[in-house]
Amino acid sequence: MREQWGTRAGFILAAVGSAVGLGNIWRFPYVAYENGGGAFFIPYLFALLTAGIPLLIMEFTIGQKYRGSAPLSYARLNKKAEWIGWWQVAISFVIATYYAVIIAWAMSYSVFAINLSWGEDTGGFLFGEYLKLDVDPGQIGSLVPGVFIPLVLVWIVALGVLFAGVKKGIELANRIFIPTLVIMFLIIVIRAVTLEGAATGLDAFFKPDWSEILSPGVWVAAYGQIFFSLSIAFAIMITYSSYLPRKADVNNNAFIAGFSNSGFELLAGIGVFAVLGFMATQAGTTVGEVAAGGIGLAFVVFPQIINSLPGLNGLFGFLFFASLVFAGLSSLISIVETFVSALQDKFKISRTKAVLFGGGLSALISLLFATQGGLFLLDAADHFINSFGVALAGLVSVIAVSWFFKQLNPLQKHGNEVSDLRTGTWWKVCLGVITPIVLGYMAVQNIINSISENYEGYPTSFLLYSGWGVAVGAIIVGFILSLTKWKAGDLEVPSEDQEKGADFS
Repeated sequence: MREQWGTRAGFILAAVGSAVGLGNIWRFPYVAYENGGGAFFIPYLFALLTAGIPLLIMEFTIGQKYRGSAPLSYARLNKKAEWIGWWQVAISFVIATYYAVIIAWAMSYSVFAINLSWGEDTGGFLFGEYLKLDVDPGQIGSLVPGVFIPLVLVWIVALGVLFAGVKKGIELANRIFIPTLVIMFLIIVIRAVTLEGAATGLDAFFKPDWSEILSPGVWVAAYGQIFFSLSIAFAIMITYSSYLPRKADVNNNAFIAGFSNSGFELLAGIGVFAVLGFMATQAGTTVGEVAAGGIGLAFVVFPQIINSLPGLNGLFGFLFFASLVFAGLSSLISIVETFVSALQDKFKISRTKAVLFGGGLSALISLLFATQGGLFLLDAADHFINSFGVALAGLVSVIAVSWFFKQLNPLQKHGNEVSDLRTGTWWKVCLGVITPIVLGYMAVQNIINSISENYEGYPTSFLLYSGWGVAVGAIIVGFILSLTKWKAGDLEVPSEDQEKGADFS
């Protein structure tokens, strides 16, 4: 019998926990600021309603209707689609290997924050003292103990949760992680908005630049942010929704998960820009001069801000980096669950064996990113697996489902039968027209940009295996795994009599 969530709240918390990750905190605020500030929220909301939530509904419905991991669900939808599920699982596998390392950094920094161990030169501390980055791109170097030890702890927690199963592991963990994360971040935001100069930062974040709203780049950025922040095309939402009871409401759940994720992104933007306003005021410069995104924001700029905070700055720093740890762990668990579930379905092995093999292999490979040259490998793999993995897999899956296999009507019928909120023509137009056009444009732009110049100026030889090789390898693995045969009866959706379990709506 397939495992099931204990309650509807448990599923929603898990879905939100997967969507709310590191990118919500360090990517969204900067993307919004760079693309018109307050004006960005119009294309962002439009993207949420025309791509984010429709895709969530599609993946929730596929998982719930076909009762399997991404490869099994796609195979039951159409035998020719199975490779898409394995491709998405391979993408999740790659992401898990380096995502765990970033959580390990945050774990270390939550300890460093207590005594402000990073000193005054936060950039020098991160790259020199902590990551010991004194090799060239392509060189591995030795393991960095300061990264290796917390990385082991990260995997112990993540795999420990997965060993416990869906209800007693993933659901229970997210019931702890998500409320804790929200409380910690609320404390951070409340403290941040009371700082001198906070209003300057918030003005920079919310002040609309209406001229930007006509720029195609801004709309692409909005769709990109929605797409990457909702855990779409990672195989996650299909896997999670496969543990839903048959009568569970998928449409409402998609709206709740989508808006909860966006609500946290907005909260993160307020907190981040309030403290950036404080930093700019202290330095006598503009917010634009101190604003940054990604790893630089979290591990270089924020420590600088924490250094200059008046009173209890160690506690503020601990809360910030601990919130990164909690956000990261909830996402990592969901990412690893995709290949654990896929291995169970395809090879008929126990959860324990699937976690040991899939999670264990991912943990071993993650050691590559805990070396002196790990940051370069991480940067290249992250860029290419997102640009030519996640985005491309999303495009292929939505085109396959809507155009080639013509499954939008059957999926919509199923979703509407079990949901209070019914979708109409808008849902099919979004998935059949709007989303393919936007994702297609993004894919073409990514290819043009990556061919015209090497990402971050890295050597071509390095990018061939750490970037292009990783992205293409995920597709090849997807095809190879789809060639293995299912056992008799596996592709038949189990009847209700075969699945006994709790039901909720």
